[in-house]
Amino acid sequence: MSVDPSPLAERARPLVLGLFRIVVSLLFACHGAATLFGVLGGAHGKAPGLGQWPGWWAAAIQLAGGILVLIGLAARPAALLCSGSMAYAYFSVHQEHGLWPIQNGGEPSVMFCWAFLLIAAVGPGALALGRLPRRAPGGPALSV
Repeated sequence: MSVDPSPLAERARPLVLGLFRIVVSLLFACHGAATLFGVLGGAHGKAPGLGQWPGWWAAAIQLAGGILVLIGLAARPAALLCSGSMAYAYFSVHQEHGLWPIQNGGEPSVMFCWAFLLIAAVGPGALALGRLPRRAPGGPALSV
């Protein structure tokens, strides 16, 4: 007699997705913090000047977008912005150095791009601030 794992897998899906979102966005935010502030091993190369295109803006998106996705606040639009920034990074920085990501050093950009696109498409999962019920003034909690 076999047991169907589907009900357990379906119940675990929001938690697993939430943990995936937390890990991916924490790593992403760390890249931004390293570039902007020289922490966590510092910038890999010279840190961009304030407002410098595209380096400073990319790092700002990594830090701010990563934090928003991490805490699950406006997670879908923030994840879409993070995904797009990584697609831009891949095609504007890495693609000219070789056809495949393994050749041009673009694997992190590709992985972050697709991971954030997944989060934007399916939502933040469990443990997201954006999923907390909201209270109307003087009324009961409203479900989002």
